[in-house]
This record gives sequence, C-alpha cells and structure tokens, in this order.
Amino acid sequence: MEVPNALKRKRYDGENPLEAEVDLSLLEAVEKSQNAVELLDLRTLKKLVLSFERRLKENIEARLKYPDQPERFADSEVELHEELEKLKILAGAPELYPELVNLNAIPSILNLLSHDNTDIAIDVVHLLEDLTDEDVLEDNDEPARILVDSLIENNVLELLVQNLQRLSDKDPDEMSAIYNTLASIENMIEVKPAVAELVCERTKLLRWLLGKIKVREFDSNKQYASEILAILLQNSPANQKRLGQMNGVDVVLQAVAMYKSKDPKTSDEEEMLENLFDCLCCLLMPLENKERFVKAEGVELMIIIMKQKKSAYASAIRALDFSMTKYPPACERFVDVLGLKTAFAAFMGKIPISKKNKKERYQEELEERLVSLIASLFSKCLHISITLLEEELEERLVSLIASLFSGILRGSRRERLLSKFVENECEKIDRLMELYIRYSDRVNAETQRLEQLELDDLEMDEEEKYNRKLESGLYTLQLVAVILGHLWCSEHTQMKARIELLLKQQKLTKKDIKDILQEYHDNIGDLDGAEEKERAQARIQKIISSL
Repeated sequence: MEVPNALKRKRYDGENPLEAEVDLSLLEAVEKSQNAVELLDLRTLKKLVLSFERRLKENIEARLKYPDQPERFADSEVELHEELEKLKILAGAPELYPELVNLNAIPSILNLLSHDNTDIAIDVVHLLEDLTDEDVLEDNDEPARILVDSLIENNVLELLVQNLQRLSDKDPDEMSAIYNTLASIENMIEVKPAVAELVCERTKLLRWLLGKIKVREFDSNKQYASEILAILLQNSPANQKRLGQMNGVDVVLQAVAMYKSKDPKTSDEEEMLENLFDCLCCLLMPLENKERFVKAEGVELMIIIMKQKKSAYASAIRALDFSMTKYPPACERFVDVLGLKTAFAAFMGKIPISKKNKKERYQEELEERLVSLIASLFSKCLHISITLLEEELEERLVSLIASLFSGILRGSRRERLLSKFVENECEKIDRLMELYIRYSDRVNAETQRLEQLELDDLEMDEEEKYNRKLESGLYTLQLVAVILGHLWCSEHTQMKARIELLLKQQKLTKKDIKDILQEYHDNIGDLDGAEEKERAQARIQKIISSL
C-alpha cells in the first residue's frame, strides 16, 4: 500500500554524488514506511498513539520544568516532531480514522497548533493536510465524516486560523504551512460543506483572505487564497453578506483593478484573476452588495477593463451582468458613464481597437492569447472550445441588455438605449434576430429529442423537460424575445418595421415570439418573493399583449 505524502522532501537532480546518497536514504525510508503501512492495524495504531502521547507528555513536562532553558527541552521536541511524522502513516489507512477518534488522540494533536514552537505547529498542519487529502478520503465517506466531525468538535478551524496569523510568507517552511492550512480547510469543506459557513462564523479567516488578495505581489498562496475565498462565497448568502459588511466588495475590486491595463504573466496568475472575478460575481448576489459595487465605482472599473481589451474582458462583462440583474441603479450608472457604446460593440462582435496599436498588432496579440489559452486548457484537460467561450460571452451580453431594458423604464436613458437599435440601419435588431433563430433551432432540436425519449418509454416530468430546454439555450432565447418585445413596445415605427420584415424573411410571426414569452411568463419563480413574481409576470404580460 502506498503512503500518500508520507515523506515530503526536495527533489534532487542526481548530478551531485552527495545528493544521490540522500536519494538512496530517502528510498530506504520510504520502503520502511511502506512496510509499516502494510502492517498497519488497530494494534499498530494504538502503539503509534501511545508513543505520541508519551512524547507529548515529556515535552510538556520539560517545558514546565525548564521554561527558560530551551536546550533542556529541545530533544523532547525533536522526538515529538518524529512522532508527528510517524502519524502521517495513518493517511494510508483511512478506515482506521474512527479508531483514531475513539482513542481520543484528536484533541492532543490539535492542541499542538498552539505550541510555542512554530515548527511543531507546522508539523500538525502538514499532518492534517495528509489525513484529509481528497485522494486519501476518496471512497471512505464514513471514516472521513467521523474524522472531520471530530476535528470540528475540537476547534480545528479556530486553531488553524489562529496559527495561520502567526505564519509568514517570507519563510519557505511557513509559506508551505499556509498553503497546507488552506488545503486542509478546503478538504474539510469537501467532506462537510457546512464547514464553509462555520469557518467564517467562528474565525477571522475571511479577513485574513482579504488581506492576502490585497498584496500586489503574486505567489502561490495568493492564488490559493483567491480560490478558497471563491469556495467560501459560492452558494452561501450568509458569507456573501458577511464579506460585504467587511468592505469585501471594495477589496476585491482593488485586487481586480491591478489587471485593468495589464494581463497576468502566467497561467497560475490568470487562474487567480478568474477566481477574483468568481468572488466578485458571488458577492454581487445580495442586493446590498450591488449597492456597494455601484458606490465603489465598480461599473466604471468594469467598463475600463472592457475598453483595455485585456484578458479580463469577458470576466468584466460577467460582473456587469451580475451587478445589473434586478438592480436598476447599476443599469442607470452604466448608461450615465457611457457603457452602452462598449457593450453594444461587444454585442455586435466588435472589439474596439486602441488608437495606439495597429490592427495587425492587435490581431497578433489576440492570436497569442488564444494559443496561450488553448495550451492552458489542454494542460488542465479542459475540453472547452473557443466557440463555447464566445457563446458564453454572447449569452452574458444578451442578459446584460435585457437587464438594461428591465431596469431603465423611462426617460432620457431609455431613449439612449432604444436609439442604439436604430443605428446603422437597425443592425442590432438584425443581430438579435440572428441569435433568436440560432437559439430557437437549438431548443427545437432539444424538444424533438425529448419527445423521442418519451416515445422510447423514458418518463420525464415537465420540470425536468423544461430544465433540459433551459440548458440547451431556452433562457437566452427567452431574453432575446424579451428584448424584441421591449423594442416593439417602444412604438418606434422603424424598429417595428424591421422586426416584422425579419420575421417574415424567416417565415415566422409575432405569435412565435409570444409563445416564447408565454412560456417564460408561466415559469417565473418566486425566489424573490410572491410580490416580485407578480410584478415580473405583469411586465411580461404587458409585452405579450402589445405584440
């Protein structure tokens, strides 16, 4: 049986004879530890725990007896370190975790996170990361749950974060311990999702993570901090609100702003930037954080990022979409700061070219980014095509424009929005109809496929069928229909004539759009309350009636 991460050492290239000797000794140690794992059973576990408890007691006694004479208790700490290293062998037998808990070893191990000797605390951090490693816990759900429950009951979260605050990135060992602390927390969340909110309720982890992403210099721990922050915010309104109250929206915007006029230098840094935008989009779920985003000039920052044509271009559009959904003040600010020109250029597939750069150079840069993107995608085994990325951007822009129409109902801002659809002989209406046809074809194909499944006696309820159609593009089709409906309601002669002409060319009628809108109307949920559902349905019904 293999020992996952039982021995962590620097790798050597074998050019130096002395290093070769070290390699041989390591191999010998690994072989011994592997043999030990093969013999690991309850009896061996009890011996390991008993030996650890004995060394721990000796260390405590030595420190109490000679508090001002480190040389008198140094040997006991070396021995304690060795015992903690031996305990890592348990990662090779997760089925014994319940017995480890029953032996009451967890409190003794965790208390060492507060040990005066930081090296001992670091040993415990590495041990916890090994024991909770995702690969180790795979297919061991019950032992994993028992271990994590015991860790939580014995204040592992509080102790880990307290220890985290005394570690420094300037020391290589402590930097590694920071990474493994975050890894341990992530591993526990994987086993028990409730840990994501528990760690934020009980500790100052959110504040530490905010401090970490504020640092200008990039390193692996800043990247991991951004990833953990995104995990904590995902699907947790409580954490989203909690971070918003800690000035989190402004801090994340500051972290993102570092890339408003430059691209990340490496794929890891690029991943961190995506994590930061994930954090921002999660933060923009609660209404109060949308308000903070507008006050912090987040709308303006996203428009600047779009204009700069850097790698965060699509992410900025995504953040704007989240900020403007069901929040009219963000829509109004977007129009006021001249965001329409930038958004509609993207909607038409036109990325503005800076006057400082020639078109040829820009095309080269774009090609280089695409090559880099494709290389990184392959390296991570992600089978995502450029077409899919373009479609995601397209869908975000449709959602953003639909939010503008829902959020700006009258006045000069509404007129400026409508006027965009008259420019250049109504080219944006042509684009809308192009999207309508494409997404309509997809939904129709999915509908036919579902009907065939029913013929094959595969039962599926109406909700499941509707969700399948949403996944195939129905939601974007519905939003396109909503936008066309708003244009029709404007009573603008030129726009209405253009819509009718395009429908006729595609052998469609207004009834086809009405049918899409009616299905949308009937499936509006009450997630935001019964009153908001009624208002939303009333707005769609008004569009249907006008058609």
